[in-house]
Amino acid sequence: MAEEQSAQPQVAVIGAGPAGLYAAQQLAKLGAHVTLLNRDIKPGGLAEYGIYHDKLKMKDGLRAQFKKILALPQVDYFGNVTIGAHGALSLAELQALGFDAILVAVGAQATKWLGLPGENLRGVYHAKALAFHYNRLPPFSVETFEIGKRAVIVGVGNVMMDMAHWLIRELKIETVTVVARRGPAQVKFDKQEFETVGANVDLAALDAEIARCAPFMHAVNEKPEAARAAMLAGLPRALPPVSNTRLLFDFLASPRELCGDAQGRVQALEVEDNELTHERGAIHARGTGHTREIVCDTVIFAIGDAVDTQFGLPIARGEFARNPAPRFPIEGISHEAFDPQTQQPLQGVFVAGWARQASTGLVGVARKDGTNAAYAIDAYLKMRGGAHTAAAAALRRELEKRNVVIVNQAALSKLAAAEQAQATARGVSEYKFATNQEMLQAMGLA
Repeated sequence: MAEEQSAQPQVAVIGAGPAGLYAAQQLAKLGAHVTLLNRDIKPGGLAEYGIYHDKLKMKDGLRAQFKKILALPQVDYFGNVTIGAHGALSLAELQALGFDAILVAVGAQATKWLGLPGENLRGVYHAKALAFHYNRLPPFSVETFEIGKRAVIVGVGNVMMDMAHWLIRELKIETVTVVARRGPAQVKFDKQEFETVGANVDLAALDAEIARCAPFMHAVNEKPEAARAAMLAGLPRALPPVSNTRLLFDFLASPRELCGDAQGRVQALEVEDNELTHERGAIHARGTGHTREIVCDTVIFAIGDAVDTQFGLPIARGEFARNPAPRFPIEGISHEAFDPQTQQPLQGVFVAGWARQASTGLVGVARKDGTNAAYAIDAYLKMRGGAHTAAAAALRRELEKRNVVIVNQAALSKLAAAEQAQATARGVSEYKFATNQEMLQAMGLA
């Protein structure tokens, strides 16, 4: 029996975060039929579950855009469907169904760790897990996180600021100490993010810390006064404090070990003091050999993310391998998956967003990268030519055979209405069901 045919190219997009959604939009505009596969029930990815939970205006604006994309007649949404070694289908099984091209836009699903002794102690977390928790992503939404009174956050980017925001304005703990491998001039957070916690900065302690770092900064031609001014640029617009939490900074300190008590809970972070050096035209931190301990009962690593090594794509240098000599480059960037062993591209498989380069940029960057990947796929499809099989229909049959509950656009509308009804009844601005089972029940799919 001949395979069913489709008039349009059939493209599977794995991942419904910003990169995958905007790629789906562009592919639809270019004439493809898109099957959008998402491991979560709701679309949005980090735009839904990574942005700080009280930024409702931003989230609602993005949700409205995503809703329009999902309403496109050329886009079919398959939520609650995980692709990967431990998913409903492996990547190889998805390929075998006959899609003309596959775009992997699953983000960086794994977490980056430093591999230090004691990382398995109680009270040690990755920032991603905590963000998923307060944004109510199952199963993180119902997990218990033991947060103490004296927390250390490793990292100086916007994710660190989100963690500080949560600890200071919601949990109202005693102290939050930010540990940075380099100096005050290398902080990465935005002025707007600083405004949420700026009123809690212990300015006397910050001035003392910058004075301690000043000789090392002068050695590499950095100006302590300018660094302080840049750090505190958001202070005039800082929100009024709602807690007495002290926000401290500990610069030029590299974590070396997490020390625990008899009950297996973290009680200190051992760090090595650093100095600053010029190497290959850039400023680097180099250990001095002197170590000390920062007393704490919670440690949060906000140091970035990593791709899932079990997903099914080859890995090179910690990322999904990409064709170093792309046949379809967009703005000089390769979106083509690659096998380093055979030195050949994986025919018809592309990557975008954080799946292409982890922890790079926010929604705007992901949107552009997803759109560019769509152009690369379009070029590939035009080169490929030939007939198209009805791969989307074959996928649906295969998932139904495996008893996978598929969440489509109509089901998402039911879920949104159910959650809005709960929010209205409770008198809150937003309500989210805490588990997948509750969401499936609200959609009539349990």
